[in-house]
Amino acid sequence: MTDSQITAGLRALELEFGKEIVKHAVAAVQKFRVEVPGWVFGRFGGGRFGDYTPPGAARTIYEKLDDAAFIHRLTGATETVAMHILWDFSKDGVVGDLKIAEEVARAAEERGVRMGSVSPTYFLKGSHRGSLSSDDPAVRERYIEQTILGGQIAKDLGTRLLTLWFPDGSLYPGQIQLRRAFANLEESLQKAHRRIDPDVTVLIEYKLFEPGTYSTTVSDWGSAYVLASRLGENAGVLVDLGHHPHGKNIEQIVAYLIHSGIKGGFHFNTRYAADDDQAVEPNPEMARIFYELVQGEVILNDTPSKNWAYMIDQCSGRENRMHAVLHSVDSLQLSLAKALLVNGARLRDYQQKDEIILANRMFNAALLNADVRPIVAAARLDRNLPADPLDAYMKSGYREKIETERK
Repeated sequence: MTDSQITAGLRALELEFGKEIVKHAVAAVQKFRVEVPGWVFGRFGGGRFGDYTPPGAARTIYEKLDDAAFIHRLTGATETVAMHILWDFSKDGVVGDLKIAEEVARAAEERGVRMGSVSPTYFLKGSHRGSLSSDDPAVRERYIEQTILGGQIAKDLGTRLLTLWFPDGSLYPGQIQLRRAFANLEESLQKAHRRIDPDVTVLIEYKLFEPGTYSTTVSDWGSAYVLASRLGENAGVLVDLGHHPHGKNIEQIVAYLIHSGIKGGFHFNTRYAADDDQAVEPNPEMARIFYELVQGEVILNDTPSKNWAYMIDQCSGRENRMHAVLHSVDSLQLSLAKALLVNGARLRDYQQKDEIILANRMFNAALLNADVRPIVAAARLDRNLPADPLDAYMKSGYREKIETERK
């Protein structure tokens, strides 16, 4: 957008929604931060991805950090990078190494970013019959120790956030004892949790399916909530947009969790068929989710401990990864801006008067119909950032550089 288009767009939004509301939206977009996944920049192919990796993929954790730092320089919104122990801090993909983690943390700071959330990585070699839910005590013990190591890295080197996703489940009825699997996972998780510093927040992610197709041991927000509730105040639920049945009302789940007062986090992505590989798009569902986060005061809260953790979790085998991450950051900022345009007082008045259609039309005027690109562009320009980060990336020469160097 040109400067004149941005100015005209802001003026139109001020006339429709009010000058102070638009001003507040600009300030909020400037403050918003989201974590990027280190794995999105690396080699990720084979199997169902046809062994294709987009050109310029990072070959090492240090090249992943280079890419993440460049994204942050363009957006000013992505200063933390999520890590997986066995992808990023391991020599053999089986055992984590604290010294490697320390080296990576230093390398991140040298590049102007920081290590963010840490995942113990339960889904690589040795987890085919379950991780913390396994019937094999030796397997459970291995992953308990890996979880404890994740907590130590998160506390000493990261943002004191440990994210847990379990591949545990089954392909057919009768393959495993469902109740025993959940009991094993709960007991193992409690053993690990007792040895993790209480200042570390532990978020438990859930998933409807994959790799198990009949059952997933932590399959929905309810099972994650049960586990988190039994661990203590420093545990909570991690919502991943792609981990639900089609048509599921995700924003209602968000509302439930906020109301419960439990700690929370969000993995942003888009799913059209299955899983969570695609970049975020600024669609109505995402705007409605942000509306609940704003209304629930768990985003940009002046009391940081009340805020949820916000992370991108995506990694398609086909698209240009830098494009995809920049598109996601842009989409999230647009969705936040739309959520902030809703006039809460007017909406509550319509709700109390049971003006169903009027409430919906007013809601959609902000979340569906408003063009908030001028808000996001103005927020960036005020911070001396490019109005369009993806366009700036294409003009920077960085793509040509990494595609040449990393052949």
